[in-house]
This record gives sequence, structure tokens and C-alpha cells, in this order.
Amino acid sequence: MRRVLAGLLAMMLPVAGQDASDVFRKYEPEARKAIERGFEYILSVEQRDGTFPESHGRSTGISSLIGMAFLSMGHTPGRGRYGEAINRRIDFALKHSSREGLVDNGDHGNGPMYAHNISTLFLSEVSGMVDAQRQQRIDAVLPKAMTIILRAQAVNKAPHNQGGWRYHPGSRDSDLSCSGWALMALRSARLNGAPVPPDSIDQAVKYIYQNFERRAGHFGYMDSQQHRDSLTGAGLLCLELCGRHASEDNIRAGEWILANYRDLRRAEFEYYGNYYNAQGMFQLGGKYWRNYASWMYPHYLGEQNEDGSWRDNRFGRVYGTAIMILAFTVPARQLPIYQRDERIDEE
Repeated sequence: MRRVLAGLLAMMLPVAGQDASDVFRKYEPEARKAIERGFEYILSVEQRDGTFPESHGRSTGISSLIGMAFLSMGHTPGRGRYGEAINRRIDFALKHSSREGLVDNGDHGNGPMYAHNISTLFLSEVSGMVDAQRQQRIDAVLPKAMTIILRAQAVNKAPHNQGGWRYHPGSRDSDLSCSGWALMALRSARLNGAPVPPDSIDQAVKYIYQNFERRAGHFGYMDSQQHRDSLTGAGLLCLELCGRHASEDNIRAGEWILANYRDLRRAEFEYYGNYYNAQGMFQLGGKYWRNYASWMYPHYLGEQNEDGSWRDNRFGRVYGTAIMILAFTVPARQLPIYQRDERIDEE
């Protein structure tokens, strides 16, 4: 069983070097208060049926993002102040799991795979932390959910789409955004002991490189150019998590983010891009995390609303609040999927 990851944020700061912890410590008191206000906002708008208002508030994907936000602060299922809130997110995902293993309740926009991938990642992350009854239900759902992801990847596609994922299990094209969540779900399951074929990870990495502009250092959505402001961090994080630690290409991506992150304020998917930038730059460490975090915390702390929410321009306040908390809590390293390899050089 996976070790329960609990404890206060201040006790769980990175130990691989002082760089990451020092830059967070400067903003820690204000960030803690902001995160708590964010949690209280989320709980204040939760509906009796476990759904939320605004865009895709009924989606298993939004619900699972909220669950991971609680986990990212060190809260665990069934324990402490937010334990039951996390259990409700687990139960919501399990309730909306089909007999075939698709974790989706129909509020998915263009197709079910986006919500399915996020929800599968969430269930994999909480596996081993829950009570026996919930664990039994997760054990029944998770293998089937992973099989859907693997089968969707194996659909015959054109070479530039092969190895990736898109909105439907049978999609014959791919995009980096959907593929990033699928890849993280696979890696999480593999870290948790599931028999994920190594070739599946390798094929996903090859697809990610299809969207990489090596000379410039940015990643794109369905090519190397689309939504590069909000997806370069996604490509960087995926490669870091798949063992390409501080590679030459990853350094190029880190340099591109350092030179362009202020453009996020004009990006269509600003908060999404900030989430991935924070995660990817933390993986690189050193000046990459230090410089990015020194901008991120003061900038987005100033954007929190009086009710405790952050409002994403595209998907609203519930999504915006969950994704911002996930970005703010990256130094805590509470989610197993985002833990950094301690061998990474901090200089």
C-alpha cells in the first residue's frame, strides 16, 4: 500500500536544496491563507449532489481536480478537516464509472477522455490512502480505466498523432493537452505498481516530441505553435516525469518559459498554463523555479477574489481555484505523481 502522504505544508518543503524552499518561504504565510480561503470557497459552492456551478461543474474532471487540490496540501481521505471532502470527490468519480471503466458523467464538452484521464489520475493517486471499502471499489474501477487509456493510445493514427490521445477513446488524432493527463495517469498507475507497458510511455514521449519546436524551445497543442504560451510547461513536465531529467531539450523549454511567461496574462488558457509552468519549472529547479515562482506567487496572490476564488477567464471560478491551488502547492510535493527526482541539480 502506498504510504500515506500527510503533514503540514511547512514540514514537507523540498530537501534537495534550499533554492526551492527559500523561494516559497518568502510567500508562505500569505499563500497558506490564500489556499485555505480557496478551499473554503470550493466547499461553499459544492451542491448536494456533489457537483459545482459554472463551466463543467458536473464533470468528473473538475471534481477530480478539486480532490487533487486537497491532496496537494497534505490532506488525506477520511482524515482531518478536509478528509470527508476528499472522500466525496472519490465517491463522485466511482459513482460515475461505467461498467467498461469510463470515468465520466457526460459533462465533458468535446468528448469524455479529458475528464476520464484526470479522474483516472486522481483515483490512482488516492489508491492506498483510503478505507478498505473504497479501496475495493477503486481496485475494481482503476484497471478498467487504465485499459481504456491504453486502448485509446493504440488506435491506428497518422504518424504525427501516434502515441497520443484526444477527446474520444476512438479518436484518430491527438493533442498535447489531453495526452498530458493520460500520460500522467499511466505514470501514476505504474508508480503504484500497475503493469503499464513501458512501450506505452515511450510512445507517448515520442508524440510529445512531435509538438516540440527544438530550436525555439516551445511545445504546442497539435503542432509546435498552437497555444505555446500555455502548453510549453505541459511538454516540459511530461518529459521530466518520464525520466528526461534536465535534458538539453528540457533546458531549452525552461529558457523559453523564462523569456515568455509574462505573456500568460494574454493567453486564452492562462491558469492552465500557469499550472503546468509551475510544475515543470519546479522539476527543473534552480533558477527556473526560483525566477518563475518569484513572479507567480505575488502576481496570482493579487488576483484572488474576496470570496476566496480565482476566476479563470475560460472555465470560471471553481476550476480556476482548484488549478491555482495545484500550482501554489507544488513545493509541498504531496502528490506522488509530481514528486521530483532528488538527483536533479539545484544549481
